[in-house]
Amino acid sequence: MRLIVLIAAAAAAFALVAMRPRRGEAAMPQAGQPAPDFQGQMVYEGQIRPIKLSDYKGYKLVLYFYPKDNTPGCTKEACAFRDGFRQFKAAGVYILGCSVDSAQSHAAFIQKYNLPFPLLLDPDRKIATAYGAANGIPILGLNRRITFVIDENGRIVKVYPQVDPAANAGQILKAYASTPRPTPSPAPTAAPTPNKHRAAPEDSGSE
Repeated sequence: MRLIVLIAAAAAAFALVAMRPRRGEAAMPQAGQPAPDFQGQMVYEGQIRPIKLSDYKGYKLVLYFYPKDNTPGCTKEACAFRDGFRQFKAAGVYILGCSVDSAQSHAAFIQKYNLPFPLLLDPDRKIATAYGAANGIPILGLNRRITFVIDENGRIVKVYPQVDPAANAGQILKAYASTPRPTPSPAPTAAPTPNKHRAAPEDSGSE
């Protein structure tokens, strides 16, 4: 009898969690809205570096949220962005991934699959919550798989709420990065890439 009561209580608790409103879904920003600002840290080129959304002003940015490093779907998605990275960069489009994983996990994931783009650190899920991606898998506390394309002025131009890990990078590449970014003449005085993507010695004096 006691076992039956315990099973029933566990089932009830599971149902409450499963039916609980997902804050992430309710708060998800839409195309046409300003991208929620953020600042924090990222893992890039074997280092933990500061980052903020305004670092990408003047460039398109793909910000994709995924559940967990080194899982099959997330690996497939990251490698698809890796394989198209040169074309993205030539078109002035930068990539940022974000999950709840640790800096150590991100560094190992980047090294194992030779990922050329940064992975955001979001231990308190503030960035994921701001973008409606937090608690997509409530029991595990993992992010939803969702992708945002943000324009040069920090405005969301496209949301992919249902992501196919194998196809999403190609969809974005075709829609937003198929044409190389023109080089102004005379050459601009500003850095050709966002400050946080320069080599480490040039980054030492950044804010």
